[in-house]
Amino acid sequence: MAKKLLSRGEVPVEQTWDISLIYKTEKEFQADVEEVKSLREEMVRVYKGHLDTPQAVNDCLDAFRVLLEKMYLAQQYTSLAASVDHYDSQIQDQAGQIGRLCAQVDSDLSFIDSEISELPEEILKEAMEASKPNRCYLEDVLRNKPHRLHPEAERVLSAVSRTLESPYEIYNAAKLADMRFPSFMADGEEHPLSYSLFEDNYEYDENTEVRRAAFTAFSKKIKEYENVTAAAYNTAVQQEKIMAGLRGFDSVYDYLLFDQKVTREMYNRQIDLIMKKLAPHMRKYAKLLKKVHKLDKMTYADLKLPVDPEYNPSVTIEDSREYIEKGLAIMGDDYVEMIQTAYRERWVDFAQNQGKDTGGFCTSPYGKNSFILLSWNERMSDVFTLAHELGHAGHFRLCNSAQSIFDTRVSTYFVEAPSTMNELLLAHYLLGTKEDPRFRRFVLSNMVSNTYYHNFVTHLLEAAYQREVYRLVDEGRTMQSETLSEIMKDTLQKFWGDAVELVEGAELTWMRQPHYYMGLYSYTYSAGLTIATQMCKRIENEGKEAIEDWKKVLSAGSTLAPVELAALAKIDITTDQPLLDTIDTIGKYIDEICELTEKIA
Repeated sequence: MAKKLLSRGEVPVEQTWDISLIYKTEKEFQADVEEVKSLREEMVRVYKGHLDTPQAVNDCLDAFRVLLEKMYLAQQYTSLAASVDHYDSQIQDQAGQIGRLCAQVDSDLSFIDSEISELPEEILKEAMEASKPNRCYLEDVLRNKPHRLHPEAERVLSAVSRTLESPYEIYNAAKLADMRFPSFMADGEEHPLSYSLFEDNYEYDENTEVRRAAFTAFSKKIKEYENVTAAAYNTAVQQEKIMAGLRGFDSVYDYLLFDQKVTREMYNRQIDLIMKKLAPHMRKYAKLLKKVHKLDKMTYADLKLPVDPEYNPSVTIEDSREYIEKGLAIMGDDYVEMIQTAYRERWVDFAQNQGKDTGGFCTSPYGKNSFILLSWNERMSDVFTLAHELGHAGHFRLCNSAQSIFDTRVSTYFVEAPSTMNELLLAHYLLGTKEDPRFRRFVLSNMVSNTYYHNFVTHLLEAAYQREVYRLVDEGRTMQSETLSEIMKDTLQKFWGDAVELVEGAELTWMRQPHYYMGLYSYTYSAGLTIATQMCKRIENEGKEAIEDWKKVLSAGSTLAPVELAALAKIDITTDQPLLDTIDTIGKYIDEICELTEKIA
């Protein structure tokens, strides 16, 4: 039976991250906040109306980089604290205060881009040649020029930017603060329930009665919030549609893909090919789960089952260190040292507690170490999640040390490649540690049920659903809860066919992911894993040369667009071939899992 969640104050401190690595004292934090305010005022006084020479432009941007470094440190410091305890009103209020400060800074300094974009091209070129740290920023200003509004309009939009993020805040408040789940009865026992207990425990429970009862109870509770969640999401997508029109984009797709530096063709390829080509492989996998677990039927509530739950040993946090160090040793001694430091200095928040964000993430404040959030459940899947987030840490460790803060805003199309790469490297290491068929099946099924399922199925189906939502928004439609549920159910039905029964509650999957409030983000998980799969094959075949290429890619930051980053890794993502090869790889893993299952039986 799942344990009742502790409050944040009750969890062992060694399982929490140490955000004093950003600021040792509240006094240090407040000093940076005051300096941000002072720098903002000075920049307005010195540079507003005076950006008329290459020297002035670069002096202004040099000062802007200093301000951003301090502002983002303060913002991430409060955001990290807020993410692990949504019940602490004081922490939430402090995060809100810093959010409002960031919006005010953005508003007051919006003149920078407006004035620079109006300069003659020869002045901008001279400024670019004179400053490497500012060059890409200036290139982006020029690229954005056709879509900029009047300077006063830009200032107002920046001033209300915090308010424009309110749909996501409402979603999180409903999900993480307001939803209180009652316990449920199954298999003769009463079981506690919460968002994280369901997603981290019950979805994987091998007891069919408990697993399905948990799904029913969970779905019943979140359905009570379907209208407020739909209202928040509709507000978010309507805002994006309005902004697309204001900035001169023909479609909300083009508006959202513009910052990613990705074509509509690249976006659609990920969704169309996976929906068509991967679905048959995953249906085969679903039927295998039904067979090995002797289920009466395969339902949507059964899809997270491991192939062999009895061969799923408990893994402690300390065990994970050895797995990850050895699994990622191929990346070099400096990479292993980063992993050791992450454990030693408490970069990771492992704790399970009430009011903590679900899922996992990594944030890497410029000039500091990374911070990783997850909930440790003592499963091998947690080891893969941690390896994934350490992939982000390793990426931005190289990126932040090689580039200015302007050049660390890596396109979301690429940003999941380093993280998913780590999952593959870990799996390939594990495959080489034992000859036992059952262990091999265990590792392969972890790759399919975690790495590929998470990125090529869960997030991809989100993306397919999301694409249909934006199609209707482009047509002028508003999104009600019934419409969103219909779209999700249709998406799931197209992918799973008759291999999976979509029980009541499956259609509410649209309520469970925060990615919809982040633009076109969901599809990028499969895009990143496509690059990672191809790069992993290069590393296996070429060794050190491929690893050095990969480190160059990671160090490049946002100085290159996704196509160029992939090309630096000798991967051509302008064609179908990498994605088709990756889908074929997944299919081969599933075929081998089926063959091993017959052999083991």
